[in-house]
Amino acid sequence: MKSMTLHTDGGARGNPGPAGAGISLCDATTGEAVFEAGYWLDKMTNNQAEYTGLLKGIEAAISAAADEVAIYSDSELMVKQLNGEYRVKNANIKPLYEQAWQKLKLIPKWKIHHVRREDNRRADQLANMAMDMKEDVISTDEI
Repeated sequence: MKSMTLHTDGGARGNPGPAGAGISLCDATTGEAVFEAGYWLDKMTNNQAEYTGLLKGIEAAISAAADEVAIYSDSELMVKQLNGEYRVKNANIKPLYEQAWQKLKLIPKWKIHHVRREDNRRADQLANMAMDMKEDVISTDEI
């Protein structure tokens, strides 16, 4: 079984505004980064950027053949929506939410957790690097 941790973040400077997302996918046993990236997302809302970051992270976990993924995000809204605690009402978020569910079905075992911003620093750093540079930033490319 291949177990991994995924830290994901997204943000927008303005809401909507220039946006980015960051992901840090690590081997759960060693803690070593398998894949890290920041993505330039152009203009969108903060919540759209959070979901886009999650989608990029799930895709990376699938590419890495992860069987089990512990997902960490500082977006309380997104985590509560995916855990069924909140309904998705926003028309711009619904398609992203549905895409996330479709992709998560491809991972045999997963769980999403809310963490404080300070516990999600690397993903936040990668998202901000992409926003600053206005381009994707691939930090590790082993997958």
